[in-house]
Amino acid sequence: MWSWFGGAAAQKRKDAPKDAILKLREQLDMLQKREKHLENQIAEQEAVAKKHVATNKNAAKAALRRKKVHEKTLEQTTAQTLQLEQQIYSIEAANINHETLNAMKQAGAAMTQIHGNMTIDDVDETMDKLREQHQLSEEIATAISTNTVGEQLDEDELDAEIEGLEQEAMDERMLHTGTVPVADQLNRLPAAANGEPKGKSKVQEEEDEEAELEKLRAEMAM
Repeated sequence: MWSWFGGAAAQKRKDAPKDAILKLREQLDMLQKREKHLENQIAEQEAVAKKHVATNKNAAKAALRRKKVHEKTLEQTTAQTLQLEQQIYSIEAANINHETLNAMKQAGAAMTQIHGNMTIDDVDETMDKLREQHQLSEEIATAISTNTVGEQLDEDELDAEIEGLEQEAMDERMLHTGTVPVADQLNRLPAAANGEPKGKSKVQEEEDEEAELEKLRAEMAM
């Protein structure tokens, strides 16, 4: 029951500006109609005065007196009209300010509810955790991209495969050109070429290789 009365009172307070503006506008409408009527009366008495000014001065003066009375009343009515318009404007502005303030209060309450117990320390802590996780993610991605999956390949096997490919390329060139590069001929010389004894010293072997190289150079020059 008390809540019903409280709700009715609150609604009445909310409707009070609207009701006041409606009453003021009704009164303003009445005054504006009165202004129009007085303007017509003034114009009519002025016409009577002009009509009798040459033939009946007393009638002309009476018409001018009535005109003056109407003009005075018109001035008062016009002043009242201005007052009512000012009152309507003031109430409308006050009501707008009131509604704006209520809206701002509701916005403040909503923000308070959204933030709850949130503090700037909570925000800083959360941002620190996010930065840590981001850094961890980058480190994981780097580790995944730099490490290969499975066993590491044997370097010796890779070197042997490279030599095989080089040999195939050299053989291919020989098929097309019919000649063997000097360096390739040297690499392909047997260990005991030209009947050299197996028991030669290292120095003798180097001298023999130099001689063979000179021989090949001479042949290529020819």
